[in-house]
Amino acid sequence: MVADPQECRDFLAANPQVRFVDVFFTSMTGVPRGKRLRIHELQAVYDYGRFLPGSILVVDTTGADCEDTGLVWEDGDADRRARPVPGTLTLAPWLGDDMAQVMLSLYELDGTPNDLDPRHVLQRVLDRYAADGLTPVAACELEYYLVDLERTADGDLQPPKSLQTGRRPHGIEVYGLPELEAIAPFLRELWDTADVIGVPLEGAISEFAPSQVELTLKHKPDALRACDDALLYKRMAKGVALRHGCEATFMAKPWADKAGNGFHVHVSFNDKDGNNLCADEDPEGSPMLRHAIGGMKQLLGEGMAILAPNANSYRRFKANSYAPVAATWGVNNRTVSLRIPAGPAPTRHVEHRVAGADGNPYLVMAVLLASAHHGLTNKIDPGPAVVGDGYAAAAKEKSRLPSHWFASVDLFDQSAVLRDYLGDRFVDMFVSVKRTEQARFFEVVTSLDFDWYLRNA
Repeated sequence: MVADPQECRDFLAANPQVRFVDVFFTSMTGVPRGKRLRIHELQAVYDYGRFLPGSILVVDTTGADCEDTGLVWEDGDADRRARPVPGTLTLAPWLGDDMAQVMLSLYELDGTPNDLDPRHVLQRVLDRYAADGLTPVAACELEYYLVDLERTADGDLQPPKSLQTGRRPHGIEVYGLPELEAIAPFLRELWDTADVIGVPLEGAISEFAPSQVELTLKHKPDALRACDDALLYKRMAKGVALRHGCEATFMAKPWADKAGNGFHVHVSFNDKDGNNLCADEDPEGSPMLRHAIGGMKQLLGEGMAILAPNANSYRRFKANSYAPVAATWGVNNRTVSLRIPAGPAPTRHVEHRVAGADGNPYLVMAVLLASAHHGLTNKIDPGPAVVGDGYAAAAKEKSRLPSHWFASVDLFDQSAVLRDYLGDRFVDMFVSVKRTEQARFFEVVTSLDFDWYLRNA
């Protein structure tokens, strides 16, 4: 679905101060990429689209071409047509009073949705639900760190100084209120900006490490829009943080000895009348919810390349760290991968706790909803819920999650079920990009190589 050109005319009439606009597309790696246009160029983007090189679909995390995909030289780096996403043309206050932004999706020149665009990959999965008369209701929770722009003498990251005390935080202080007060100016501007751009940002907590925060996004009966919210929120948080002298990083594991950054997704399923089909007085939810969990549990390993897409992602998965290490589920239990939170029956849903905050929201959502639909369709039994310590249960599980990047990409490549839902071409291209990244990552000789091998090899 593309935006109505009238949306642009109405926005320009209401915001005559705007002089520039960022138009951006989200690639496989989850990094927004695009152009900054002068405002007189925007109406043409709505009327006709904007042409972007097809290679942007398959660049790696750093933005470098991945030639093995065949979409660079062999394709002549041919253009695709980028069209605005409805409802995403907003002001961008952190960039200046005269700045706006709009999200784009990519299409072939004949108007066909491009099958490598992450938004279209998710839509392909959502079409399966629509055919069954079901609507996923989804919400995203992202953890991240605020880090000082200045590194330590050794080049390491460090938390920013408190505006109140001038000291850097060093304790855990989970759910600490003084820690929120220390970043109150950042939070206030973040909430104000979210209201301006229409992102439903809710409460904040101080998370499980110094300068780590989590803010929730309100659930929506529109999983695609929930992912738009997550992507816009990440971009906004990074921009607002810079205005306060620090960076917001969604890197999965910035510090080895501190908590990682998770991306928790909450999902339930409505019927055509808006009734929650997961609702049940039983704390384990309805049979439908358990079947969805069965599919998620079965395909966790095969989807890890999406849920944990980078080398750094795998540093997060450790026992007793609140990051799961096996395909487990339970009720009111944060030590498992798939948690049914406490709450009244009408709110019953599952919280998928595996993905890292470095994951692409659209692809994470596509994998977990594909897995859930597979479970619903085949009525997969998730087995008994874990009671108590999920890490102790994980030690006995045969379904431990892949522990490194290479194994995950291989499993994803071999997944017949995820290929069916996401598309063969998408899986092939994602695997090609990630294998290119792997080769480039391990070509770099690090200081750790010298520490371990310079004298001992």
